[in-house]
This record gives sequence, structure tokens and C-alpha cells, in this order.
Amino acid sequence: MARWSCGATSCYTTKHKLNPFNSFLCAFISFLSICPLIAEAGLYKASDQVIILSPENVDSVLYNSSAARLVMFYATWCGHCVAFSPTWKSLARDIKEWKPAVDLAAIDCADESNRKVCTNFGITGYPTLKFFPAFSSNESMGQQFSGSSRDVRGLRHYIIDKLEKQHEAWPPACPPLETASEAEIDNFFQTNNVKHLVLVFERKNSYVGREVTLDLLQYENIAVRRVLDTETSLVSRFGVTDFPSCYLYYSSRYICRMKVLSEARTFYSYALQRLPGVVRTGKHQTAITDPINNSTEEWRPFNKTSVYMSDLESALHYSLRVELSGHITISGDDLTALKKYIHVLAKYFPGRPSVKSALKIVDNWLQLQNGTEIRYSSLRDVLDNAVQTSDAVLPDGVQWVGCQGSQAQYRRYPCAVWKLFHVLTVQAKEIGSTDPQEVLQAMRGYVSSFFGCRPCAEHFESMALESMDHVTSLSAAVLWLWSRHNRVNNRLAGELSEDPDFPKIQWPSPELCPSCHGVKRTGEHHWNQEQVLTFLRNYFSSDHILMDYLQDETQALIHQRNRLAAARMENEAGRGMERRAREVLDNHPAEEPQEEEQEEEEEEEEEPALEEQAGEPYPAGLEGMGVAGADTTDNQAPWEKPQRPQSQHKPRIVGLKLRERQEDIVDLDSFVSQHYKAKALQAAAMSGVVRRRSLQKKEDAEDLQFEGGWRVKRDLGRQEGNLWIEEYPRPQNKRWMSLLSVGFSKLDVSLCVLLYLLSIMCLLAMYLYFKLRIKLRRAKLSLA
Repeated sequence: MARWSCGATSCYTTKHKLNPFNSFLCAFISFLSICPLIAEAGLYKASDQVIILSPENVDSVLYNSSAARLVMFYATWCGHCVAFSPTWKSLARDIKEWKPAVDLAAIDCADESNRKVCTNFGITGYPTLKFFPAFSSNESMGQQFSGSSRDVRGLRHYIIDKLEKQHEAWPPACPPLETASEAEIDNFFQTNNVKHLVLVFERKNSYVGREVTLDLLQYENIAVRRVLDTETSLVSRFGVTDFPSCYLYYSSRYICRMKVLSEARTFYSYALQRLPGVVRTGKHQTAITDPINNSTEEWRPFNKTSVYMSDLESALHYSLRVELSGHITISGDDLTALKKYIHVLAKYFPGRPSVKSALKIVDNWLQLQNGTEIRYSSLRDVLDNAVQTSDAVLPDGVQWVGCQGSQAQYRRYPCAVWKLFHVLTVQAKEIGSTDPQEVLQAMRGYVSSFFGCRPCAEHFESMALESMDHVTSLSAAVLWLWSRHNRVNNRLAGELSEDPDFPKIQWPSPELCPSCHGVKRTGEHHWNQEQVLTFLRNYFSSDHILMDYLQDETQALIHQRNRLAAARMENEAGRGMERRAREVLDNHPAEEPQEEEQEEEEEEEEEPALEEQAGEPYPAGLEGMGVAGADTTDNQAPWEKPQRPQSQHKPRIVGLKLRERQEDIVDLDSFVSQHYKAKALQAAAMSGVVRRRSLQKKEDAEDLQFEGGWRVKRDLGRQEGNLWIEEYPRPQNKRWMSLLSVGFSKLDVSLCVLLYLLSIMCLLAMYLYFKLRIKLRRAKLSLA
């Protein structure tokens, strides 16, 4: 409402008369200013640990419930209700551990949908508080609060008084709050199976014992009893002199006084909740000192009182390389938030020189991006390629140390993010930033835009809307983040996300910073914020960050260089394949059928010539001792190795034109055909057409092929396929096998086998080539 009034004043209290357009503009701006209030119906949210009542759930929450309820009826327009809301939220956080026995609720009577509910309970003024005992009937109107003290302490005592007066139906989860006697204590371990019995000695008007009893309500293996100073036998028996004071009593009748920083409820509860064997109900504590029983892959011993640079660098890696990678493109407000986040990291992160240099390179690149959108892949390239400067690298991978969890689902990244933010606020304070909200606003933008846990981001944003704008100094920024971190710890305490070995506490603990804690005259705990600020500046100082378990900078540089080189080679190989595929598809794809048809026609023209050579008789005009064709060279002797004319057409395999040298190979079919031609020529020779000739040299005989006493030599240099045949005595030692009356030597069979092997290899090569080409075509189509 204050925002609305401010907007209206700014528009309508000016001295100059506004024209209609300006009036409309101011009215529109005023409407926008109240839109957040309209969207946020009521003063409370579920994250405030207050039950929000509505007509749908009011009966189930208030009637026949196993826990008592304290309800506030309010109106959003009521100034006193708005002023009282921080107290109500603080009370909800203060008695969070009491929830199984008593809980807080609230309902907005200004909402018309809730008006009937408020009327049925007789609400006529605001704020009105009513107490509903456990198992209240449907006709119950509640017990209206009549106390005068409306602070957290007074309301807490009022709740205890109401619980003690509830005699008809005691809340099942609520432990006994009455005082204990000597007989009950002596026989306690005979009737109760607990490890620790806590005796709180106090005076009659003290609430400390009952408050501690309710604080331990959700813990196992411990029981708390209140003993008054009037129990003189117990007081003298145990030598109690101070009231209040806390003692631990065991079954062996051994008793010892518990040492705490101050004799107050907060310190008692904190110390008792961390006794050995005391665990929250439903959770089982594991021994984190035993790495064998621990479920983590590798347990790293660490100092709980220090910050580790390994956690901070791991948070950077996960944030920049993992969490941001879920956003393919980053634009608008998200891009602005990213620029602020990276700028703050580059400015205040107290890391190693190589890491700081890498962050500065990314920051400079982002500041030069003038467009409204960037791709994460481009950002990732800049982040990883920063190694090219030879002194800049952000190690990849995570290695949690101080943020380890007892199980894989506990702590880790959220813990490291909190520590990173604390370090940045402290560094801004030490360096002397000119803007006290610079770090906080950068954190707010990053969490709102990119943090993976969306409910967490919404809770953080609600805390920022509540009071971040009120931060006016660097010291206030450090304390603001600390107080909100404690608020989150209070909200998450006891949830499934809480690590039983690292419970959510109000930090720093009394052991870690005794001077940070104090006690008011009323016995209430309070924080000494000056001491807290001093502690935070020292704890998160860059001088006190431990460098254990860090990857060596040189090794990180080498690893990243190797990774970049491998990625570069892979990209070049991919580009090469794409280029080759593009060349194949762009090489006149429409003309390929024509070329293939032309090749088929050429093959058809060549086949008749081969048939003529193999099947038709030699042409007339045989001269002398041989048969000369028209294209036969005149100087070539018939016993010389014939030369086959080079083909004018180059063989082509699916778009690739290859030139292969033709080999002098005679297949078996053509050889048989020549055999019949030899017989025909033999008959002609007997008639005087062909002159017989005998060879005198054994060397010439080895170059010839024999069959039936006739020597056949094929001249491949002639287009007509002429043969030179002479009669020669058949050698007895050259024939190895015969088939169809044709003799073959060992050399002939070896050549045939070699020929078939080469044919198979050629077919396999063609198959692999066609398969690769199909894949390239598919890749081209997918790219298109």
C-alpha cells in the first residue's frame, strides 16, 4: 500500500496541470506499482512457516487436529497487521521445532473469498489472535488472545500456558511439561528407553525448562524434565546452586553439569541437540570420520572452521559450465543478470591468478556483446579457450571439500554457492566497492534467472523484495546475506534435504564465535552484530582460504590444452567430412544418370567386340606365319607381350572418377573359347592355310601355353583378337591338372586364385565406399 500511495503522490501532486496523455501514463504507472501487491495476496507465504487458511482447508486445519493452533485474523489494508507481521514470522521461526504439538496459522479477512470464514469466527477487528486446542470440535470458536505482550517472547509463553491448561485432550506429540519429582527421576530409566536424561533446574516462574523440552520435541534418545528449586532433596543431592542450570543424568546414576556459553534456552537447546546419539526423528546419523562406512566416493578430511578454495572453484565450474548450459540462448533480463554476475566474479573473486584471468576474459567478452541475445555455446568457447593466453584457466570438474555431504544428495553445490556469495560480499567490503548492493543485486539476478532449484530462487527473491533495497552500506550487505542464510537454515532444518551429519543451525555456533552471542536481561538470545561482522570478515577473508586439494595450475593448463586440441581435431574432421559430402553432392548431381547411361552404352559397344574375338573365325588375309589385324603394329613381334590399348573412358564409381591401369588378365571362359578357335586353326593348318613351326629353344616353350600339342599365344594388342598357333610336342612335366580336356599348370591355378581374391577385395572396397557415400548424403540432407 505504501508503494501505491507513493506512486499516486508522484503523479498527482505536481504543480503543473497534466495533459490527458500524461494523466493516463501516471495512472498506468500507478497500476503497475500495485500489481505486485495484487499478485501477492496476503502478508504471508508458505515459506514463512505459517499455515495459510482458506475456506477449503480451514476445517481440516483447526478442527480435530492432533496439534494446537494459534491463528491470526488480519486484513492486508490494516497498518497494525502489516507492522505485526514481522513478529508473527519471527515467532513461526522461533517455535519451528514445536510444530508437532502447536503450529501457527493466518487468514486474510480482506479477501472476499475468506470473508465468510472470518464472520463465522466472529472477527470484527484486526489483528485478532485465537488459540484452538488440539482436537477442537467443529463448533469451537477458539480462545481469543487476551495477553498484553505481543512480542515473540510473550507469545511463546502464552502458547506454553495454553498447552498446560489443556487437560481434556493433550496433543499426542507434546511431551509432559509439568515438574518432575525425585521418585520419577530415580525410576525413569526403568520405564523409558533413552540415552540421555536432561534435568533443567529453575524457579517456578521460569519458562526455560518447558521451552527446552519443546525444542527437543523432534529428537530421539533424549528426554528433558523440569525440576523446581523447591525440590530440596534433589537440589541438595546434586549440589545445584544456580537457577537455571542444566544437568545430564544417566542410568548409572552419574550426573554432570552441561557447560554452555550462557545459561539460557538457546544455548541449552543447541548443546543438547548435538549430544552423541541424539538425532532428529526419522534421520540416522552416520560416522563421517569413517570413510569406509561413508557413502561418498572419496572422503576428504577437512577443517570445519575454514573455507576451501576447492569448493569455490567447484561452484564456479558447476555454475558456468553445468547450470548455464541448460540455457541454449540467453537474452533480455537473463543476459543482463549474467553480465552482472560475471562482472562481480571477475572483480571480487579471490582466486588463483589463472582463474581470475579466465574470469576477466569472459567478462571482457560479455561486455563487448552489444546484441540482445547470445548463445551459450559461444560463451562456453570463450570460457574454455581462455587457455590460449597461457596463464588463464578455470579447472573443470568438481571436488568438494568443506561442502562434502554424508550422502551424494546432501550439501555440495548449494553449500558452495552460499560460501561463494559470502566471500564476494566480504571481498567487496575489503576492496571498498562504491555500490553497497553491487554484489547482492548480482546474486539476486543470477539466482532468479539461472539457479536450478526454482522454489529456492523464489524464496530468495521474496527475501530480496522484503529488505534488500534497504541495504545502504557494505557492512550491511555482509550482514544482510548472513541473516538471510540463517533464515534459510531455520526453514530447512528437519527437512529431507538436511544432512544429519551437518544439521542446519544458526551460524556461527557458540563454539565457533562465542563473542557473537549474547543474552538480554529477559534471558532471550541476541546477536552481537558488531562481533558477527568482525567474524565474517575474518572467516571469509582471502587470506584465510585454504588451498588444499586444488588441482595444480600447470596440470590444469595442460589438461585444458589437450582437451581443446582434441576438440579442435574433431571439429576439423567433422568439417572435412561435411566439405567432402558437399563436393560430392554439388558435382552436377543432375548429370549423374546421363553419365551412367553413357558408360552403359560404351560397355554394350565393347562387349560385341569381345564376342567377335572369342567366337568368330579369324578374318582372311593371314600373312606368312601369323594373322595380322588392321590395328596391329607392324614392328611388334608375335612372341612379344602384347599391349592392350588404353581405354578412352575412365571408370566411375558413384560420382568419383578414378583412373586404373588395365591388367593383362585372361579369364577362364575366354581361354576355353580360344581353345575351340585353336582347334579350328589346327584344321586350317592341316590344309596348308597355317604354316607349322617348331621351337628350338626351351625358353620360348615356357612362354607358351600348350594344349593337345598346339601352342596358343594371344595377342592382346590387336582389336581383332588374333592368335598365333604352332604345333609343339607336349611337355610331360608341365601339365598339373586337366578340366574339360584343357590342361592347366600350377602357375595357371595360382593366377586364377589370386584373381578371385583380388576380385573379392575390390567388391568389398566398393561396398564400403557406397556405404560411406550414403552416410554422407544423409548427413548433407540433415544439415539442409
